[in-house]
Amino acid sequence: MKTLVKTRKNEIGATAIEYGLIAAIISVGIIGAVSTVGTNLGNTFNNIGTHLAEANSAG
Repeated sequence: MKTLVKTRKNEIGATAIEYGLIAAIISVGIIGAVSTVGTNLGNTFNNIGTHLAEANSAG
């Protein structure tokens, strides 16, 4: 009986570690995506600002 309890505890610990690893991998993916989108969005706003400044000075 004790062996069955120990085996169950080991499975619960392994499952928790697996979920932790999955969460870490998903987090890394989200951070990468948000970083890329943020950079692209910053470039877009800078481009818009430049065009607005040119349009304002032109006329």
